[in-house]
Amino acid sequence: MPTPRYILALDQGTTSSRAMLFDHGGGAIGVAQQEFRQYTRQPGHVEHDAEEIWASQQSVARQVLQQTGIAAEQVHAIGVTNQRETTILWDRHTGQPVAPAIVWQSRITAPLCDRHRSDGVAGLVREKTGLLLDAYFSATKIEYLLDQDPDLRRRAERGDILFGTVDSFLIWRLTGGQLHITDCSNASRTMLFNLQTLAWDDELLRIFRIPHSLLPQVVDSSELYGHTTTDLLGRPIPIAGCAGDQQAATFGQCCFQAGDAKNTYGTGGFLLMNIGAVPRQPPEHLLTTVGWVIAGQPTYCFEGSVFVCGAAVQWLRDGLGIIKTAQEIERLARSVDDAGGVVFVPALVGLGAPYWDPAARGGIFGITRGTNAAHLARATLEAMAHQSADVLEAMQQQSASPLTALRVDGGAAANDLLLQLQANWLDVPVQRPSVVETTALGAAYLAGLATGFWSSREELRRHWQMEREFHPAIDAVSRQRSRARWRDAVQRCLGWATDSEVS
Repeated sequence: MPTPRYILALDQGTTSSRAMLFDHGGGAIGVAQQEFRQYTRQPGHVEHDAEEIWASQQSVARQVLQQTGIAAEQVHAIGVTNQRETTILWDRHTGQPVAPAIVWQSRITAPLCDRHRSDGVAGLVREKTGLLLDAYFSATKIEYLLDQDPDLRRRAERGDILFGTVDSFLIWRLTGGQLHITDCSNASRTMLFNLQTLAWDDELLRIFRIPHSLLPQVVDSSELYGHTTTDLLGRPIPIAGCAGDQQAATFGQCCFQAGDAKNTYGTGGFLLMNIGAVPRQPPEHLLTTVGWVIAGQPTYCFEGSVFVCGAAVQWLRDGLGIIKTAQEIERLARSVDDAGGVVFVPALVGLGAPYWDPAARGGIFGITRGTNAAHLARATLEAMAHQSADVLEAMQQQSASPLTALRVDGGAAANDLLLQLQANWLDVPVQRPSVVETTALGAAYLAGLATGFWSSREELRRHWQMEREFHPAIDAVSRQRSRARWRDAVQRCLGWATDSEVS
C-alpha cells in the first residue's frame, strides 16, 4: 500500500499558534497548540513579539508530527493561515524584527486615522480598498512605526526594511528568507491594496507615506510558493496555500458560490458572504474583502464583524457570576421558555457592524420582579443571534444572490439553542459541519488544491459534511416582533458614551 499523505496547516492566531494535520478526506488527525504572550503597555494598545510567534509556530509544527507519528516525508504540503492586519517590520538582511508587532486590536493609530480623515481621504480609501479608514488595518500601523523612529524610516526608504502581516513573516522564516510574499486575501486587509487591480495602490502609498520597497509580492491564495528549509522538519516541504483566518474559514466551509455565507462565533462574530468575481461597494459599515484568488481568478466577500459575541457569555461568567463555565449557558437558558420580555444589547465595547458606534454601551431592557438569571442567559443567546442577523440582513441588501443557508463554526457553534435562534431570526437553515476547525481546514484545502492532493473545489465540496442542520421554527409575525424589539433596544444604546469615555 502507498504511504498515507497529509496536509499540514499552520494556523497562527491572536493568542496562540496551532498546527493541524488533515488526511485526504479532510479529517483532522492531529493538533498541537501553544499560547504566547500579549503585551499591553498602555490602554488600547496591543503588541506581540514576532520572535515569540515564530518560536511557537515552529514548536507546534514539530509537536503535531511527533504526537501523530507522521514523518516529514508523509507531509504533502503546508498551508498557512493567520491573524490578519497585525503588522511586523523586519530587517531585510538579518531577518530580525525591528519593532514590536502592532496587533490588529490595537487602537494606537486612531489619532493618525483622525488626521487622514480630516484630510478627506476616507472616501478614497473606501472606494479603492473596500475598507473603512480605521486603526484596525495595517497602513497606519506601518506609518506609525516609521514615524516613531527617523532612522527606521531612512532604512525603509533605502530598501533595508520589510513589512508583512503574520503570513509574510512566517513564510519568510519558513523559507529561510527566500520568499517575501503575501496572498491577496491578506493584502486586502492592509488599506493599501486596490480591489480592482489586485495590486498595491501607489496613491494610497503616497498618502500613508509608505515606501513601495517594504511591501511583499502579492501571490494567489493557492499556488506553489516554495519550500521550507530542511532544518525545520527534516526535509523541504512545499508551501502552497495562504489566506487570512476568516477567508480561510470561509473556504474551509466550502462557500464557493455567490450567496454562500459563514459565521464564526468566537469572542466576536465574523460573517463573510461570497459575492462572486466582481467587487461591490459594501453596505455602510461593512467591508468588501478578497476571499481568495485561485489561478488568477478572484473571489470577493462582504464582511461584517460583531465586536461582542462569545465575550457576552464570558461577561455572564466572569462579571456577573451567574454561570461557572461558558458551556452552562445553554442548560440555564433552556430552563425557561423565552427571555421573559428581556432584551440584552451586549455593546460592552461599542457596537461593530452594521452600526460601527464606539460610543454605544450595553443595555438590558424589560426587567421585572420576575426576571431571573435564566432569562438573562437566554437574552444573551438571543442577542448573539440578533447581531449576526443584523449583519446578514445588511449584506443581503446589496448581494445579487439570496442567502439560502448559513454555515457556522467557532466555539459557540456547539450551542444548539444559539443555532436554533439564529435560524429563527434569519428564516434560513443554519448548518454546522462535522469538522468545525474550518480555519485550518481552509488553509489545508488551498495548499492541497495547488499541489494536486485534491483535484478541484467540487471534490472538496463532496468532503464537506454537515453534522446538524437547524431549521426556522417560528412564524413570520413572531420573527418580526422579536426583530423589531431588538432594533428598538439597539437604538436606545447608540451614542451613549461621551467623547472622553470613548477615547
